Amino acid sequence: MSDEQELLPKPSQEVRQWAMFCHLSALLGIWIPFGTLIGPLVLWQMKRETDPFIDAQGKEALNFQITVAIASMICFVLMLVLIGFVLFGLLAIAALVLTIIGGVKANEGFPYRYPFTWRLIK
Repeated sequence: MSDEQELLPKPSQEVRQWAMFCHLSALLGIWIPFGTLIGPLVLWQMKRETDPFIDAQGKEALNFQITVAIASMICFVLMLVLIGFVLFGLLAIAALVLTIIGGVKANEGFPYRYPFTWRLIK
């Protein structure tokens, strides 16, 4: 934990919980087509004005899921040459693990930044 994170006051439990939901709502994609994008988008839109922490974590979760969706499309194209199957499997595992890490960190009150994310929403 960095010194900067230790100095910042933790958001309230309710704010941390909504930030966690913004990350974990992407798991809706397991059951609902495009749920990985719809879940974070809807929660972020509903709660972004409640607290800056929810706003920041909702944007981060949505940007990550957009990046994963783009990478998935590239994997589907690469399935024509078979490497896409392996890449898609690795992408799915990485997205699941990073989404859970993001949710846990948000629930702890620490702002999480996903690696390798194209941040379209500022």
